[in-house]
Amino acid sequence: MAMNHVRLIRSIAITREAMGLVSRRTYSSGKAKKGSKGSAASDAPKESILSKEVKSTTVVGANILKDGADPKILPDSEYPDWLWHLIDKKTALSELRRKKTETLPYEDLKRFVKLDNRARIKENNSLKAKN
Repeated sequence: MAMNHVRLIRSIAITREAMGLVSRRTYSSGKAKKGSKGSAASDAPKESILSKEVKSTTVVGANILKDGADPKILPDSEYPDWLWHLIDKKTALSELRRKKTETLPYEDLKRFVKLDNRARIKENNSLKAKN
């Protein structure tokens, strides 16, 4: 019985050593050998795979369909107006708290209520976690 345990422990130790040898990383010295393969290819500048015309007329990588093609870029007038406001910077909660709630536009008021509720919930959760 004891002999089986010894064999089991030895096999585990051997497999760990083997895994250590396999999983070790080796790093190159950074010096290229003379006459090595690919040394001339790495020195040459790489050309872009896509032509300039394709880059400027399509959204490369936006295709989600297996047999589809990348969508074409349309003129700005073809897109809805709300799209251009997505990148606008929104006011922070601290700035919204400084303003009077009666004078806030509806969208800012809605954002203030959402952010204020979120901050209150986080504060209550942190107080509960401390107790």
